[in-house]
Amino acid sequence: MKLRTSPVLVEGPMPLMAPAVIFLALFFLVPLGYVVWMSLSQPVIGLQNFGRLLNSSLFAAVLYNTFKTALLVTLLSLLFAYPLAYAAANGSKRFATFLLTVVALSFWTSYLVRTYAWMVILGNQGPVTALLSWFGWDPTPKILFTTFSATLAMTHALIPFMTMSLFAVMKRIDPLYVRAAENLGAHPFRAFVSVYLPLSAPGIVNGCTLVFITCLGFYVMPVLLGSPRDQMIAGIIGDQIEQTLDFGLGSAISMMLLALTLAVYALYNRFFGLDRLWAGGDR
Repeated sequence: MKLRTSPVLVEGPMPLMAPAVIFLALFFLVPLGYVVWMSLSQPVIGLQNFGRLLNSSLFAAVLYNTFKTALLVTLLSLLFAYPLAYAAANGSKRFATFLLTVVALSFWTSYLVRTYAWMVILGNQGPVTALLSWFGWDPTPKILFTTFSATLAMTHALIPFMTMSLFAVMKRIDPLYVRAAENLGAHPFRAFVSVYLPLSAPGIVNGCTLVFITCLGFYVMPVLLGSPRDQMIAGIIGDQIEQTLDFGLGSAISMMLLALTLAVYALYNRFFGLDRLWAGGDR
């Protein structure tokens, strides 16, 4: 006995994509278009806001400091996150669960709360100053409102992103590769450098890209913890909008930051491909 089957109508993906497209259009494209319009129309229509930026030595200094800070935070995040991710990927399941849970706790705490926590820890009456005094450091150095405090807080905030990117790749590395290298006479450190480190390179690239781009737009921590002499682009945008009410120039700086961020994405896509960024390095 044969069962008769009716043809199944396969519809295109557009009906399923419509809610996402509408959401992005309303809450992303429309606000972005308004920012573009303000950068070109206030106080008068033209490119004068962008011309002011290109001729401003202050903006050039802030831009240099922003990229320098983002690069430093990225390197520090990689330095601390790599052994953490390695331990989680190669340890026991219970140990890995514990480490990843501790890392995930950072995602459940807002940046503002963590910023005020660092203000308490690094303040004049905080535990760090008390510890330095106990060791005989008198007078104690000023730690809060310095480049060090802002860099420390941003590194702490971005280590989870780096750890997750590294762990996603390290978990798929077969430990037999390293054991085979050791059985062939390689020292454990040589086996790690020659075998494991290159295999984990996609996670390093993914994590560094995410951390670097995220750090370019940091606002709260540099403003509340850093030195006024070490402003970043987001802080300058906030000053233009909140203090001087120069919406045109603030919007132009925002567009410059967006263009630089897209340039970093373009470089990543040119050499590695954006599919690796979301797939954890696996093609």
